[in-house]
Amino acid sequence: MTIPSLENAAVGSPITRLGVSFFPVYLQDNRLPSIDTGGSSGLIVSEFDVATVGALQVTNPTARPILIVEGEHFTGGNQNRTINATVLVQAGSKLDVPVSCLEQGRWGRHRAWRRAEAFAPERIRKRKRASVNRSFSANRDRMSDQGAIWDDISAMMLREGIASPTDAAEELEKTYRRLPSHGETVEALVECGPLPGQCGIVVAHGRDVTAMDLFGAPHLLRKHWGALVRSHFIETGQSKGRPSATLALRRVRRLGTSPAETAPGVGLGCEHRVTGRRLTGQALVLEDALIHASFSYDTRRSAHHG
Repeated sequence: MTIPSLENAAVGSPITRLGVSFFPVYLQDNRLPSIDTGGSSGLIVSEFDVATVGALQVTNPTARPILIVEGEHFTGGNQNRTINATVLVQAGSKLDVPVSCLEQGRWGRHRAWRRAEAFAPERIRKRKRASVNRSFSANRDRMSDQGAIWDDISAMMLREGIASPTDAAEELEKTYRRLPSHGETVEALVECGPLPGQCGIVVAHGRDVTAMDLFGAPHLLRKHWGALVRSHFIETGQSKGRPSATLALRRVRRLGTSPAETAPGVGLGCEHRVTGRRLTGQALVLEDALIHASFSYDTRRSAHHG
């Protein structure tokens, strides 16, 4: 079963900063109902009465559905979390959503919830997507390999020379924003915002296409633009070669045509999960309209997923 709208996607010329390129992605004839997302949507996030690491409760008190995006990073509560699956929360409803923890050692010292300035680092989202897809295939749940995520965060902090008493992934992004040339360059790109009609981004490091986030409508991308852009500059690294729009589009089309496992979403819509050779992705679809899709691509030539 193919993911709708991806076969008609178009990719434009990239903008490149600090070795990272962002290709704009456009959709045609993707008709969505009125939905909201982001910090101004009115969504309420809370721990359960008996809190658990792998789930949070969300409440939508508004009159229209609210989109929560795979990879969004919420700080506070008993520990910082990131969303495991894209969820469309029905108007006036309450849902339990699957999450992964992005820090250690603070459990019980509750803080008010807020959205972080960046999505979870792409390296962490890549690990999470793969483990959630495996869990989805085996058990039809959306649990991640939490131990592996904690290990990845600790390794990233050690490699980048960043100290955090709770190994909070948020400190990675905060540290880079404080670097004058790096932070100023990234924030200038954030300030530019997406292009008119742009629905998503395909990301390349040098010539390697590594990731995508694609929304069903431009206003949904605008709400998450800054957090997505920042998330792709969290690690240092060498990027070589020139990015290719042809390759970027090929990756988008491949996600749309790859065999997918499907099931009803956590909230509204239907989930599609793709686990193939080097490409791991997920999408949420509502009545043949794409709500959100994301993928990671393993650029190591010997890698094999699934």
